[in-house]
Formats: sequence, C-alpha cells, structure tokens
Amino acid sequence: MIPKAFLKRLRNLPDIDLIEDLSRLKVYESDGLTALAVVPPAVVLPHNRIALEAVLSLCHEQLVPMVIRGAGTGLSGGATPLANGLLISLAKFNRILEIDASGFKARVEPGVTNLAISQAVEGLGLFYAPDPSSQIACSIGGNVAENSGGVHCLKYGLTLHNVCGLKVLLADGRLLHLDDDQLWSDGFDLLALLHGSEGMLGVIVEVTVNLLPIPDAVTVLMAGFDSTEAAAHAVSAVIAEGVLPAGLEMMDRLAIQAAEDFVAAGYPRDADALLLCELDGALDDIEGMVNRVSSVLQGSGAKSLARADDAASRARLWQGRKAAFPAVGRLAPDYYCMDGTIPRRHLANVLAAIAERSTHYGLRVANVFHAGDGNLHPLILYDVNAEGELKRAEAFGADILQICLAHGGTITGEHGVGLEKIDQMCVQFSEVELGVFHAIKAAFDPQGLLNPGKAVPTLNRCAEFGAMHVHHGQTRHPELPRF
Repeated sequence: MIPKAFLKRLRNLPDIDLIEDLSRLKVYESDGLTALAVVPPAVVLPHNRIALEAVLSLCHEQLVPMVIRGAGTGLSGGATPLANGLLISLAKFNRILEIDASGFKARVEPGVTNLAISQAVEGLGLFYAPDPSSQIACSIGGNVAENSGGVHCLKYGLTLHNVCGLKVLLADGRLLHLDDDQLWSDGFDLLALLHGSEGMLGVIVEVTVNLLPIPDAVTVLMAGFDSTEAAAHAVSAVIAEGVLPAGLEMMDRLAIQAAEDFVAAGYPRDADALLLCELDGALDDIEGMVNRVSSVLQGSGAKSLARADDAASRARLWQGRKAAFPAVGRLAPDYYCMDGTIPRRHLANVLAAIAERSTHYGLRVANVFHAGDGNLHPLILYDVNAEGELKRAEAFGADILQICLAHGGTITGEHGVGLEKIDQMCVQFSEVELGVFHAIKAAFDPQGLLNPGKAVPTLNRCAEFGAMHVHHGQTRHPELPRF
C-alpha cells in the first residue's frame, strides 16, 4: 500500500483530482488486457503540467512507484496498476495546442485521441496517418508509448515515423524536450528511443505530429479467397509487383463472418480469407495501380473481387475491419488478442501452425491483421468461467509468439510487451541485450519508479523461466548494472 503520509501530502497538492473510493478505483484496475487486474490504492488526475510535475516530484522524493495511464486501450498490461503504487491518469491533457498547416504539423497533448487529430485538420486537406483500430478512443500519448501502427502503417509507417517532437517529464519532474525539426541532429536519437518505451523512461506531456495531404484519389479492392494460404501468398505477390498499398489487411473466415454479422460491410460470407487493399495517389496514377493489383489478386486465386471508389463505399469496407475486434467479442465470453510480427513470406506457414495449435488447445481463433507488414493479431476465443480455459488461452498465445520467433519474427508489432509478453522477452533477447535495456532504464529513471516490472524482464526472471542460465560471478561490462 501507499504510505499514509504520502497520501496526505498528495491531497494537499493543487490542481489535481484524487480518487480513493474503491468503486471508482475499480474503473482503473486494468487496461485492455482484462485478465490481469489490480485495483490501485489511489488514482490522480493532474489538471496541467505544473500539477503533474508536482506529483512526479513528490513520488520521486517518497520513492512511490508510478504507472502512467492514457486511455486504457492497451492490450498488453502496460497500464496495469501496482498494488503499492500511484496510478497517474493523463485524461485531462486533451487539448490540441497548435495546428501549423503550412508546416504540416500539429502540437497536441498526450490525452488527445488519435482520430481527433485527423478530424481537426480534415478541413485543411490534411490527415494524421497512423490509425489503430481503436483510434476513436486511444490517445496519442499511448500511441507513442506503444509505437502503435494501424491499417495504413504499411505505406505511412508507425507512430515513430510520424512524430517529430516530444516533451517528456522524467521521473523526478524535470523536462526533456526532444525536437527533430532540423534535417539532422547530433547526439543519440532519444526521440526514437521514447517510442515503444511503455511508460518506463518518462511521462509524455506533448507530442508534435507530422501531417500529410489527403491523397487525390483512393480506391479499396476487396478480394475473397478459398484458403488463407492463397490469400497469404497474394500479399507477397502484390508487394512483389512493385506497388505499395496504403493498407493491405487480411481476415479469415471466422473474422469475416463475425464482422459481417456485426456491421454488414458487404463481405463475401463464403470466403475462407479476405484481403482489403487500399491504393492511393494522384488521379493520373490510381487506375493503373488498380489494374495491376487486380491482375495480381486474380492471378493469385481470388474468387471474388470488388472495388470501392467513393468515400462512403470505402468507409463501409473498412468499417468491418475496424470493428473486427468487438465483432469477434460477440462469439465468446472472452478473447485474448495476440500481437506478433513475421516476415511476409512466412504468412502461410505461420497461419497453418496457428490453426494446428487451435486444434491442439481446443480453442477457436479468429485471424485479422496487418498482412502487408506481417503484423499478426490472432484472437483466441475462450470463457474465463470455464475451468482451465484461461490457462489454455495463455499457453496458446505463448505458442503463437514462439512460432513468430521461430520464423524470424518478433513478439510484438504494436501492442507492446507490458506484462503479457515479458517472459518471451527472455527468448527473443540475450543476456547482454537485456543488460543494455536495463542500463537505459537506469539512465532515465535511476530509482526505478516508472512502470516497474513491465516490458523488460530481470535476468533472474529469465533464469526462472528457463530461457537462459545466469552464472553468478560472471564477468560483466563494468558500466552495465548487475541484476
């Protein structure tokens, strides 16, 4: 628990809302990974940066650990509270501070939702490219913390590639201003380092994003296939043609039918797999791209092919994909959303391996994912109230991550490690690499107060997990901390 003396001092800080009532605290007990829940002892919502600095300074002085929370839409337990720490919500940091249309930039606070940025600049003919499925709710600060992607990440990149400036408070309340406005910059690339840092290195208080002109022409192609294998091979064939789609998404039969039942997007119910391919560019170029990609899809075995050119038709097709997660949620009491990334050429083999594991564990799985960059999101269906199903779902998820690693991939593409994948970090990274991660953490947060126990495992944990052998007394680099 948090010391009473600390709480007393916290209550006296100006410009904060402090939540201590149990019924209200339970709202914050988990992020999107609801299987891991801890009711925090207290939640504080600072009204402004000065108030936030005072909270951080007090926590640093009293050695009280902290978890920073955005919208709580994360799926890996990165915002799971601590039983002995303070949860700090940035929900009140929700202002768009400046829009620089001529410079193609916007300055926003971390609590601004992803979609709100594009909505604010649409009238200027601009948009913000990264668009996670939860963009209506997820915050830009959380997007930076997880390095989120979305449907358009194939062509336009992840959050990292669309942010040019950050203001970050360190654990003791000091301000770190990272700006990439110049053509080059000296020193280490700390702006990149903060992306995907999962609240372990600092507290994001301002984000400057790059904006792009809305393309002159956009078309979405929808192709239905008789097998996931054929659709997977078609993904590589489209890229090999030399066309870079704005988005290239794949859904299997279970996801197709769930989405169609939920939003009636017009998907082919008889297809075993579906590809959505968005092409954008100049008016003079779009028809040529559409013809080339259509030919590739048909040559790869597409049994149906439709196109949507007007905004309403395109939105309807994307609505099914964007609503796939809640749609699948109607099929079972619970589902476990995984996140791993593999080279595109291995898509067919990995999907077959996931299907085999589904049979092994006796749990259905719906696949809906960013096929263009190999970012998988298998949704494992289970019932937490059925004895043993949660453990089977977690074991199934761990197997999927192992399959990704075995095919030269990684254990997360955009959802982060948090608590969910921390043991698999022991498999993906060596003792030396983990030591460097810990050294970076110590440089930013020497007291280890920001989101402790998340994302980067200790070497002892890895030894207990059986992923490496830690030899006591082993010679280490003198500048790396011992764990």
